[in-house]
Amino acid sequence: MGDGSITPRLGNMKAFLGLVAGAGASYGLYKLISGESFKRNKKSAANESAGVRSSQPSEGTLQPGSLLARVSGLDVVCPRPVGGASGDLAHQSPGNLDPQHLKMLLSCLQTSNNTTDRCRILLTLGNSAAFTVNQNLLREFEGIHIIAGFLSDPAPEVRVQTLNALNNICMNIQNQEQIKVYVPQVLELIEMSPVNSELQLGALRLLTNLSVTDKHQHLLKGSITLLLSLVVVSKETLQVQALKVLVNLSSNPDMMDDIVQAQAPASVVLLFDARTASAVLLRLLTFAGNLKAWRASAQVADELRRKQDCLFRVMLDESSQLHSRLVQLLSHPDVEIQSQVARILT
Repeated sequence: MGDGSITPRLGNMKAFLGLVAGAGASYGLYKLISGESFKRNKKSAANESAGVRSSQPSEGTLQPGSLLARVSGLDVVCPRPVGGASGDLAHQSPGNLDPQHLKMLLSCLQTSNNTTDRCRILLTLGNSAAFTVNQNLLREFEGIHIIAGFLSDPAPEVRVQTLNALNNICMNIQNQEQIKVYVPQVLELIEMSPVNSELQLGALRLLTNLSVTDKHQHLLKGSITLLLSLVVVSKETLQVQALKVLVNLSSNPDMMDDIVQAQAPASVVLLFDARTASAVLLRLLTFAGNLKAWRASAQVADELRRKQDCLFRVMLDESSQLHSRLVQLLSHPDVEIQSQVARILT
């Protein structure tokens, strides 16, 4: 583990945890946005970091220069000295977090028996992981595996913060090599969690980042039906996130055979409707465009037609309702949606 065992240098564990007690009041929202270019009718969804959120109320005051001030994601303004000439504003950033602080936080995370403390520590680690230097340090300190261990924590709020922290850590390609082993566990969380829950949303955000490049997309071959089901039954926020993963996967020609063979709910076609939220409809059209760009041989098409309820029959076969629904969308008031539809139909 880097340079030895992780040992906190503060004499009193409670005193150290006090430094992160107010972290629940803040969150980092860090996005790496990748343009959704439509190339050969294929798009890859934006690589979006969820950032790390907390619903816990603030329990402390940020002190300039404190560990909490460095990792909370909030600007800390030192008060202007009375009669002082300088009046400098000191803005502390999570990017300035020292390596020993990360070690202390990881040690506290492993030893804490308090749910609230675990949430706050994970929040703090997640905020710090928005910076490349800390992403690398967390990997070197074996922090990824320590954090991922809390995917099985009995408290849902801890699992949410774990997913959010891994999401920021996942912005680093080298870190993805370690995080990918937890994909089955993340998929299980999606399956077992309540629909539209923060757990499902956090898990989908992590999978979005992991699936931006082709390298790890094969790990999601068996999840197409799950993702399509979420698109059908979920609310808009979760629909968008599930579609981002589907768009990423469908932008890879090597994934297409698995996608079109997957079982799909027939009702997914009903979402191609003017009443569907534009953010959802745009991604549905991108996904459909990727599917339409795929060309099956006559033999493969015949085999797929014999597969009950597969995505090919639902969206690509001549018997599908998709074509007629796309024609109706040509009169959609949103110009971008009109343009997407026209590309698919031509």
